[in-house]
Amino acid sequence: MCGIIGYISNEDGGNGRDDEHGGGERADGGPTGGGRALPVLVDGLRNLEYRGYDSAGVALVEDDAVAVHKQQGVIDDLALPDAHPATCGVGHTRWSTHGKPTDANAHPHTDCTGDVAVVHNGIIENYDHLRAELEAAGHAFSSETDTEVVPHLLEAELAARREAATDGGRVDEDGDAGGAESAADGDGEPVDDVGPYRTASTSGGFGDVDVVAAVEAVVDRLEGSYAVAVTVAGREELVVARQDSPLVLGLGDGANFVASDVTAFVEHTREVAYLEDGDVARVTGDAVDVRHDGAWVERDRKTVDWEAEAAEKGGYDHYMLKEIYEQPGALRQTLSGRIDEVAGDVDLDVDLPADVLADVEEIQLVACGTSYHAGLYARRLLEEFADVRVTVEVASEYEFTGGRDPWETLVVAVTQSGETADTLSAMRKAAKAGARTLAVTNTVGSTAAREADDALYIRAGPEIGVAATKTFAAQVTALSLLTVHVGRRRGALSSERASHLLENLRGLPGAVQQLLDASDRLQAVASEYVDEDAYFFVGRQLGSAVALEGALKLKEIAYVHAEGFPSGELKHGTLALVTEDTPVLTVLTEGARPKETLNNVKEVESRGAPVIGFSSYDAAANYLDVEIPIPDLGVLEPLVANVGLQLFAYHVANELGRAIDKPRNLAKSVTVE
Repeated sequence: MCGIIGYISNEDGGNGRDDEHGGGERADGGPTGGGRALPVLVDGLRNLEYRGYDSAGVALVEDDAVAVHKQQGVIDDLALPDAHPATCGVGHTRWSTHGKPTDANAHPHTDCTGDVAVVHNGIIENYDHLRAELEAAGHAFSSETDTEVVPHLLEAELAARREAATDGGRVDEDGDAGGAESAADGDGEPVDDVGPYRTASTSGGFGDVDVVAAVEAVVDRLEGSYAVAVTVAGREELVVARQDSPLVLGLGDGANFVASDVTAFVEHTREVAYLEDGDVARVTGDAVDVRHDGAWVERDRKTVDWEAEAAEKGGYDHYMLKEIYEQPGALRQTLSGRIDEVAGDVDLDVDLPADVLADVEEIQLVACGTSYHAGLYARRLLEEFADVRVTVEVASEYEFTGGRDPWETLVVAVTQSGETADTLSAMRKAAKAGARTLAVTNTVGSTAAREADDALYIRAGPEIGVAATKTFAAQVTALSLLTVHVGRRRGALSSERASHLLENLRGLPGAVQQLLDASDRLQAVASEYVDEDAYFFVGRQLGSAVALEGALKLKEIAYVHAEGFPSGELKHGTLALVTEDTPVLTVLTEGARPKETLNNVKEVESRGAPVIGFSSYDAAANYLDVEIPIPDLGVLEPLVANVGLQLFAYHVANELGRAIDKPRNLAKSVTVE
């Protein structure tokens, strides 16, 4: 979805970071960006391109104005000055929700005076009412967006507070006008820091009116989801707020950052703090102050455990291809320190003891997209190895209903980013009903991880490509470990059977590498079948989940018609579409009932459809136009086959010249419902 980057430094350019804090100096030895906002913002926007966008812009704070540069299209097309002295500013990549992609609808948005500029992620649900109110009061709007109500509301709030203030004073945090005495020490001399309200240098039209208090008043009027970053002319500060949309602070030396994702600034600092729903923060080059429910609070500092280089292409043509090839390493990270093969058990560092799991009658997996497919795979494993009833719900459709007892239900929210709006909503519904919740996520400090009763991290490392690859494999692997944890503590899984599954998990990275070594073969297959009418992906049991995921990958990045479904469903309608121009890709492995699936292969073959089989089933060879061998790995073989489907999708999309890392109309992290 949309991306936010904000930056503010001291005038000495203190945003350079030493090695202890993650690097950040340019190759020429100077501090990154030289303390000037523009190059840092532009680099940050480029780092956020993977989220998907259709327009971009920046706002740079000047003494008596905010300079806004924005337009439809890609970041490299932005008309920007060669240099700008501003040390404070914000940037944004927009993914359209309200209004078409146009220059006017691009962020940042400003008020009538041009002194206030705002960038926003999320959806303001009551913007129609607010806009009508503002227009009736004389405010002029220049866009179709919901966001534009925010700078106009701030303009009105700041003006009212400026008018209420007397003798250069300001409105205090309770909304009352404060005189000059409120900005002075006991002897009447001005002070630089009045409690938590640090006085910013001011020369804009709103004087020293407190922007934090004004933002608090404005966001109280907003309904919906938002992450907002505010700049005001003449003010060396950023004020930000979040509700149901992610926002993270980057903490530097003499410079600080705010962004929707750490990838925006990780080359400068790996020290971060995650804002929580309801937080409003004031960010300067020296400090970050956070308010919540009218009180000043501290947010925990964390260190990002990966380097900036992990979010770069590293010589690959696309992030997606790089991340496909990173899967063996990612899977080793997921497994590291968690397996005890001798005892046939796992150590997941989650609070799910035997007495809790003994009472669980049902596990509900809630997720969207690729994470939903990982849930479908995990359902089979949990039911087979942990002897527990499992349902998998599309998060946007979820309700905690059906007479379920919350004390007997464990709800597992599977979300790569930990910020997927529909998944968070489902998890909150379950928690409200009284059910125990567990987040399975890749992101430490994410909303899902903080709000769930516990979190299981998949440890896949950063994934930049919009189409999920290594995170799917890591999700299934983490959920396989969870299966062992649940099965052993419920007494449903013997140590011998658990040890066998864990042994296969140990072998998973190597098996994936074997398939990656066959990439040239898959590239040739993709070239042969690149110009077809449609593609059908079929499998049974675990293979069905992989078929759905394989079809999704091809749709996402190649923009071709692809369907995935259980192979037994072919004869219930889809067979009417099968021709010699519709390749069928099938999973014929252990855990995917290959004997029955082979019968369906014969059906499509008799209608002239070419069949590409990912197979460990010897009897299938004579019925396949193309056979991609899958190493023996028990119930994890379909997961290995999925890597082959990823490569097939990638090479088809590449042959067609698609924008693989930034597919049209799609976003990496879907933070609106």
